[in-house]
Amino acid sequence: MADFLQNDIKFLTGVGERRAALLNKELGIFTLYDLLYHFPFRYMDRTRVYRIADINEQFTTHVQIRARIKGFSHQGERAKKRFIVTVSDGSGVTELLWFKGIKWIEKRLEIGREYLIFGKPTFFKGEFNMVHPEIELTEKLAQRPNFGIQGVYSTTEKLNSSGLTSKEIYNLVCNLWQHASAHIHETLPDYIRNANGLMPLKEALYNIHFPQSPQLLAQAQYRLKFEELFGIQLSILSRRSKRTTMADGFVFKRVGENFNDFYNNRLPFQLTGAQKRVIKEIRSDTVTGHQMNRLLQGDVGSGKTLVALMTMLLAVDNGYQSCLMAPTELLARQHYNSITSMLVGTPCEGKVDVLTGSTKTKERRGILERLAAGETKILIGTHALLEDRVQFSNLGFVVIDEQHRFGVEQRARMWTKNSQPPHILVMTATPIPRTLAMTLYGDLEVSVIDELPPNRKPITTRHMYDSQRLRLFSFMKSEIAKGRQVYVVYPLIKESEKMDYKDLYDGFESICRDFPLPEYRIGVVHGKMSSEDKNVAMDEFKRGVTNILVATSVIEVGVDVPNASVMVIESAERFGLSQLHQLRGRVGRGAAQSYCILMSGEKLSHEARARLDAMVETNDGFQLSELDLKLRGAGDIFGTRQSGMAFDLKIASLGKDGQIIELARRTAEKILDQDPTLSTPNNTLLAELRNRYVNHDNTIEYEMIS
Repeated sequence: MADFLQNDIKFLTGVGERRAALLNKELGIFTLYDLLYHFPFRYMDRTRVYRIADINEQFTTHVQIRARIKGFSHQGERAKKRFIVTVSDGSGVTELLWFKGIKWIEKRLEIGREYLIFGKPTFFKGEFNMVHPEIELTEKLAQRPNFGIQGVYSTTEKLNSSGLTSKEIYNLVCNLWQHASAHIHETLPDYIRNANGLMPLKEALYNIHFPQSPQLLAQAQYRLKFEELFGIQLSILSRRSKRTTMADGFVFKRVGENFNDFYNNRLPFQLTGAQKRVIKEIRSDTVTGHQMNRLLQGDVGSGKTLVALMTMLLAVDNGYQSCLMAPTELLARQHYNSITSMLVGTPCEGKVDVLTGSTKTKERRGILERLAAGETKILIGTHALLEDRVQFSNLGFVVIDEQHRFGVEQRARMWTKNSQPPHILVMTATPIPRTLAMTLYGDLEVSVIDELPPNRKPITTRHMYDSQRLRLFSFMKSEIAKGRQVYVVYPLIKESEKMDYKDLYDGFESICRDFPLPEYRIGVVHGKMSSEDKNVAMDEFKRGVTNILVATSVIEVGVDVPNASVMVIESAERFGLSQLHQLRGRVGRGAAQSYCILMSGEKLSHEARARLDAMVETNDGFQLSELDLKLRGAGDIFGTRQSGMAFDLKIASLGKDGQIIELARRTAEKILDQDPTLSTPNNTLLAELRNRYVNHDNTIEYEMIS
């Protein structure tokens, strides 16, 4: 893109210092290029002009009329003041009303002039009028690139109150186009555009802002989406290619005593075919001489921790230390307890430590000393592992559990715990749709555990309404009578004035009334409790002291209670599909039949009903994740922007543009196979496109240590 487009936005006619500061802060628009790539998020068809006489109460959407101003009048005083403009188009007369910005609008209107008026019709005593319509002199329209299909631009409340409405941003884009069009240069080689039927960039940018027809708008959107996704794939795959050709990885040559003893004598249950396949894939990576970066996906309870332990034992057999980093203390200590119990009687017994933020100073000192001396072979912990004082003797293998809960920079710090980058295994129980995995984790090799351990029965999921609560309580009592335990999960900790959802404290009191002492014991866990109180409550539930655990979604990750057979999710419509699936995975850990009960009110949105119906119909996490991506988008699957995408998509949607992602990836792979460095003359433009996304993809951590 030419240097002209890198000019500060403040120099554009109609912007200036004050507006520039607002655009910087509110929309991240700093340059002319940023405004050019601030695309409309929807469009309004303004090709049709209606006669005033034809508009009646059946019109429920915006309409457009062409009329002359007949007169002005003011009514009311102070807060009730309104400005009324009477207009006529020959077929009839109507009124336009303003309650705000009266002085500003009055200065800009003239009696006798003809205007194009656009707004939503309202009716008072059967008479049609418009409140706060858009209004523009018809002779000014000739100066516009196109006024048929008009884009609606995202804005904010602060921008709107300062006059930077969607319409005003459109006006700024009109001003920009007059100067910028000559400085737009093609970013894709002809051979790629021709092979994929893509319009030129200049034509695409023109039609995205000023569509000349619905067909040309669709072609513009396709071209810009392809370029964006293709640039990201070029960057991701180039980084992957560079990593897999560098001989900087630790070589795990031996399968020794630790691995063999555990495999032959200590397995808690027979490995599934999927677990064996994944261990072989990891084993193959660690003998190549290249650094491994592998993503391990598997539903809750599929046996990822066992795979992680066995691969960490491979590292121990080859003289290297391993660490496992978890997002919460609860999960870290659970990993520690399960791993140490599995290693009893093995050469690694007593050589595993756990380090969290609540580890006492004296205990911490001992752990750090053993770690630095190489006595600790496996260290399990939370973010505390990232601290500078945590120094390994020879770290060769890093496992990151529920990796989406760690930011890019946090993960990158883990890579620097050795002079040579360790092998990396990142694990998630959140099934990731294929298109999302190709974009967020496209530089990683991907392994999937798609089998559950033997003797696990599929969880039965039911959707019940609040009116069926007595039936629910009866079912809970019958399960408790069998010796089972029950989770009851709420979305909120405190009652919200804006929401009528059941909150945890009301729910806790209600359950205590229906499940009285001494017959029943009830525990409570939520995010506002101290770690110590949480651990006590969880421990009592795990030991069977309490029958029911009332909790918020804090228990989504890191709780393993095989005796719990019922998961009740209150206000289930408030949760996303991935979170519902994660919560459901907290039961079904034992041999008994388990149940997930989704509670909701009677009134549900179409999207909420689709989510709950999907949960009832399938236990397939990948099928659910695909639907979740379509319903909610990529950023919301993991809850936060940092946890989701490390780059901004200007126009493409990972949920809706799966076919374009697949095409972009295939195209990038084919080109990089032939020209890995994009150094041939016909790929010069592609090298520039790739570099535009170098600092925006999710593999930035590798660049920080290369």
